[in-house]
Amino acid sequence: MTLSEAIATQPAWVQIWLNVLFAGAYVLPLALLVWAPSRRAGIVTVLGSVLAGAGVYWLFAQMGYVRLLGLPHILIWTPLVVFLWGQAKRPDMPRAPKLILYAVMAVILVSLVFDYVDTARYILGERAVY
Repeated sequence: MTLSEAIATQPAWVQIWLNVLFAGAYVLPLALLVWAPSRRAGIVTVLGSVLAGAGVYWLFAQMGYVRLLGLPHILIWTPLVVFLWGQAKRPDMPRAPKLILYAVMAVILVSLVFDYVDTARYILGERAVY
């Protein structure tokens, strides 16, 4: 079974959320490339999300569809949110990219809540493959 096939077995809300996550963490950061002050944040976010996604795919290949799949997000997106917060607080950051940064952070933070809970549940013994 592929990761896409495993995701397809999940409830509709999970699949909808994953589309929102993709839009917020992979597509929306591309808009940050428009403004010079936010370009670095856009590049770092896209690269971080691609790296986190690759980590999820790698972990899936190693372990299957388990609760630990959020670990790459935790390791990469937690420091990324701290970086993005600092970028959003820069005095030279225009209003539009600031709003985009906050939207990206909101999506990533919601994902991280799921990821931290799932990873904790895995560590506490819920190791079944879905």
